[in-house]
Amino acid sequence: MKLREVEYGRVLCASGARGFYGEGYPFHRIWRFFGLNWRGTTFVAKTTTLEPRVGNLHLGKDGVTPTELMPRCIVVKPLSGHVLNAVGLSGPGAEALYQSGRYQRMRRPFMQSFMSVASSKEARFEELRRYVALDKRYMQGVDSPRALVLNFACPNIGLHYEELGDEVLTALDIAADLDVPLIANFSVVTPMELLLEVSEHQSCDALWIGNTIPWGTAGVDWKQLFGDGEVSPLTKRGLPSAGGLSGPTCLLFALERLWHLRYLGVTKPIILGNGIQSVYAANLAFEFGADAIALGVVGIVRPWRMRSIIKAVNH
Repeated sequence: MKLREVEYGRVLCASGARGFYGEGYPFHRIWRFFGLNWRGTTFVAKTTTLEPRVGNLHLGKDGVTPTELMPRCIVVKPLSGHVLNAVGLSGPGAEALYQSGRYQRMRRPFMQSFMSVASSKEARFEELRRYVALDKRYMQGVDSPRALVLNFACPNIGLHYEELGDEVLTALDIAADLDVPLIANFSVVTPMELLLEVSEHQSCDALWIGNTIPWGTAGVDWKQLFGDGEVSPLTKRGLPSAGGLSGPTCLLFALERLWHLRYLGVTKPIILGNGIQSVYAANLAFEFGADAIALGVVGIVRPWRMRSIIKAVNH
C-alpha cells in the first residue's frame, strides 16, 4: 500500500498491538514460544492523547508498560477468538512520547495514532492543533517516513460516531498542516454516509475500517459470546465503560463496509482490520478490495497463525 509514494506494506499491526514504540507487552515474552512474531508488518503506534491519560489500564512508572499481566479492563475469550476491552486510551501523553526520541530514530515507514478526547467539539479541535504543534516541534528535520492515523472511533472514551459529522472533516483540515499521509480510522459499524464523505476529503489519504464494535451493538450475539447479552462483563468488574469488541464476528461488519465502499466507487486505499485470524480471512479482505490488513487480536488468541498469515499476504 503506497501513500504519497511511500510503501507501507500490505500487513500492518493494529494500533496498540505492539505498544507505543513497538516494545510490546509483558505477555509477549511468553507468547513468542507460541509463534508471536511481528516481522513483516508495518508498525502502528498505540493511540495517544494530547495529555497524560489514566484510562482503565494501569501503567508503570515509565507510563507505557502495563503493571497487570492480565488487565481487568480486558476480557479474552480464547476459544471463540474474541476480546472485549475498555482500556480507555491509557498513556503518558503525546509530549512524553516525543521526548523519548524513539519516533525520531525510526527509519522504516511507520504510523502514529492520535485521538482528541475533550468534552466539546471546539476543545477537541484545540487538542488536535496543539498535537500538530508538538509534532512539528519534535519531528522537525526528521526524515522518518511516517503517516498519522486519526482515531475517530474508540468506544471507551465517551465519543460516538453519531456526533462526528463535519468534525472529522475539520480535523483532517487541521492535521493536514503536518504534510504527512493522513488515515481516518473508524469502527466497523460507522455509517456509510460518513465514510463516503470522509473518503472524498482532499486531505484523507486512506481509510482504516477496523476499530472495535461498542458493547450492545445490534447484530452481535453478545449472549453467545459472553454468557450475558444485557450486562457487559467489564461493567460487572466495575469498569466505567462496557467496552468494545474485537474478533471474528467483527470481520463480517468490516467486509460489508469495504464491499459497499468499493461498489460506490471509493478508490482511495483502505486498511481492513478486526477479526482477521487466518489466511482465509486475510484473502477475503483483499478479494473484497482491501489494500492492506491490520493484525491485532490474533497475536493474543492465535499467535501460532501469525507467520502463515503474514507470509501468505506478503508473498
